[in-house]
Amino acid sequence: MAIMLNETKGALKAFRRTASQLKHQRTFQRPSANLRAFVAAISVALEPVREACVVLDEITFKPENLNSLLARHSISTHPMTNTRYLADWSIHSSDGSEAQELLMAVLSDWIDFAFIPAPKRFVIYADEDEYVTFFAATKSHLNSVTALLEKSGFHGNDYERRF
Repeated sequence: MAIMLNETKGALKAFRRTASQLKHQRTFQRPSANLRAFVAAISVALEPVREACVVLDEITFKPENLNSLLARHSISTHPMTNTRYLADWSIHSSDGSEAQELLMAVLSDWIDFAFIPAPKRFVIYADEDEYVTFFAATKSHLNSVTALLEKSGFHGNDYERRF
């Protein structure tokens, strides 16, 4: 089990190109007060997730939760302390429990990021404005996560994300 932080030039551009080609999307407001239940519902839809990658876009404020996660895995947070903009830095988790922990950390901070799980039934882009957009190639893959979120009391909106 490992979490790794690496500079991955071009990863964000590749994500945006891929996400813009996916036919189905749905956006939810990030529920600050009930974030654990939100992440738990997403995690159920990801089962069995083998690994995940977060591609950072922009960090508005010091990412306390993400820095704490990285520190627990003995990863230097130096890149995150001196800059506001870290496009194309990626954080990889190599197992499902770490993927859930990583998603919780980045959603808890003011970060724009892409979340790419494996297997990739859907991908996520979240922003500091608290919008979380799910992209999928098929309606059934999108419904696998949105139905669980709605069953858990979270409601999507009509916002359509464009890259």
